Amino acid sequence: MHAITIEQPGGPEALVWDRAPDPVAGEGEVLVDVAASAVNRADLLQRQGFYDPPPGTSPHPGLECSGRIAAVGPGVSGWAVGDEVCALLSGGGYAERVAVPAGQLLPVPAGTDLATAAALPEAACTVWSNLFMVAHLRPGETVLVHGGASGIGTMAIQLAKAAGATVAVTAGSPEKLARCKELGADVLIDYRTQDFAAEVKAATGGAGADVVLDIIGAKYLARNVDALAVSGRLVVIGLQGGVKAELNLGALLAKRAAVAGTTLRARPREEKAAIVAAVREHVWPLVEAGRVRPIVHTVLPMREAAEAHRLVESGAHVGKVLLAV
Repeated sequence: MHAITIEQPGGPEALVWDRAPDPVAGEGEVLVDVAASAVNRADLLQRQGFYDPPPGTSPHPGLECSGRIAAVGPGVSGWAVGDEVCALLSGGGYAERVAVPAGQLLPVPAGTDLATAAALPEAACTVWSNLFMVAHLRPGETVLVHGGASGIGTMAIQLAKAAGATVAVTAGSPEKLARCKELGADVLIDYRTQDFAAEVKAATGGAGADVVLDIIGAKYLARNVDALAVSGRLVVIGLQGGVKAELNLGALLAKRAAVAGTTLRARPREEKAAIVAAVREHVWPLVEAGRVRPIVHTVLPMREAAEAHRLVESGAHVGKVLLAV
């Protein structure tokens, strides 16, 4: 098969479309002929040499894909050759074929075309697991979503609104904030010109956000805690703003607040399967009803992965950038 390979970590030019060994479906796995994958921040880090794939997984980038089942390994039931699926991956999506644990497969939702379905698994699993399984977001609560125009952000806005929450978002331009508003965001904050903690408190009568979903990390830690309501929950899922920060524990205790940090890629198969099953139960009906939809900025050929990485690094996109085989 062909796949995107990384011989030496570096810039986007390190991504090369080249021949690679064909994967084999092991116990409990299926082979998927890839139709499309999507670019995630983790792929950029892997390309730069900062985020190696978990041991025993594909060396190729790509944390999600869509495609058709080409072969079913031993111990798999409920799936057949030819089924159209999308999948949560530990890696390997930037390729013509990938082996996937059966528990990480999802059917392509009714009404979603095969390529577009590649935009769903990582965002849906990340948002559902963090907003609802970790932070326990409830109807009537307020959630602050950083990076509202990102793939994660656009999914978080829609799922939080579907759950009956009030949604505040940060983004870096009026144009991006306008797209967030179209998706249902209630409080729009330009992080370049506004203090998000002050804006959230102003919008909630001084109470603050019940949940904060954060992709920035260290740079935002103190302000995120400041933005929290009493009994608020801060969930950190990204470190774009650094890994080390000082935290005033007194502020945390005074609010009886909680801080959680999670990643998805390195979780055991059993945990991923549980998240995927929850997404199929709770998110897929919303997608099929048209209440939640994948937001796709553009689709590029897989061999142009370098250009796709440049686009994501520029921050000019809204939603997902897809790579089609």
